[in-house]
Amino acid sequence: MKFSRLENLIGILSLEKLKSSTVLIVGLGGVGGYVVEALARSGIGNLILVDYDRVDITNFNRQIIAINNNVNRYKIDCFKDRIRDINEECNVITYNLKVDSTNIKDIFNNNIDFVVDAVDDIKAKELIINYCMENNIDFISSMGTGNRLDPSKLLVTTLDRTYNDPLARIMRSKFDKKIQKKITVCTSIEVPLKVKDKTVIGSNAFVPSSAGLLIASYIVKKFI
Repeated sequence: MKFSRLENLIGILSLEKLKSSTVLIVGLGGVGGYVVEALARSGIGNLILVDYDRVDITNFNRQIIAINNNVNRYKIDCFKDRIRDINEECNVITYNLKVDSTNIKDIFNNNIDFVVDAVDDIKAKELIINYCMENNIDFISSMGTGNRLDPSKLLVTTLDRTYNDPLARIMRSKFDKKIQKKITVCTSIEVPLKVKDKTVIGSNAFVPSSAGLLIASYIVKKFI
């Protein structure tokens, strides 16, 4: 059985709970891609994937879906194929769109147990967080993983407790202190490194991926 070793670890009832769960992942880049990968390999029964981008050659250093055969393909299509090869029983719904105020309700057109915000766009992050809070949907928001080299500095906490994270600093400015305490995030406490070209965010294979795996672990533990 595909998930027999996971069942041995968490038990049949917990595995059945995972199989009946639905997770929405918005953003299929370095972080979101590894969330999808880990959840698919954890027997999650329903995955809703949202992204508007195609696989690009600049993704090869950090994104699990970035291989030569996938260049210029939409990420949602690549992941749908990949999940089918991992767990053909997983129900996959995809939305090829960039989240904004005109379409955010569309991606929540299902019974959703948990939401992962793994987008870079500030406005989209704010929209996703607000929608989840207003509708009492569990969620976690990924903060910055760029310009860092140490995956051991990643942690799950609340937005009000973040530091050394420029993206989190911006997000804190969007919510008052009371609300920040209710926003679960994955953040790095590593001071971002200075890069040669400040117009491009430096990245690697191990920090974004580790953030994605940490988020997936958090979700699975919440479910079981």
